[in-house]
Amino acid sequence: MIQMNTLTYKPIMMRKSAKRIKDFFIESYNNNPKAFYVEMTEAGATMTASLVMSLTVLNPATTIFIPLFLIGGILGTVSCYMRKSSAIVLTSWFTAVNLWAFTQLFIV
Repeated sequence: MIQMNTLTYKPIMMRKSAKRIKDFFIESYNNNPKAFYVEMTEAGATMTASLVMSLTVLNPATTIFIPLFLIGGILGTVSCYMRKSSAIVLTSWFTAVNLWAFTQLFIV
């Protein structure tokens, strides 16, 4: 019986995991390329907003991260609509609360 030691087993598992992730993104793109690009833009906006919020927590840069979160929420709702996903409930809520914050920050 052949035994794999941990030095060879972990790299194999990492390659399999990386392939699964790559295949997931390829399938997502192939299913709906427009939704894929909307989702990637949404992810970029939301991750940037989250980073800005975290880095400025002691003196929040709300004028930067609130609009980015709003953009992310809107794009998330659009992509959920395009893919007919039930996650639209969450993204709609996220959009609504960030629209409220945006209104309080810039309009009122």
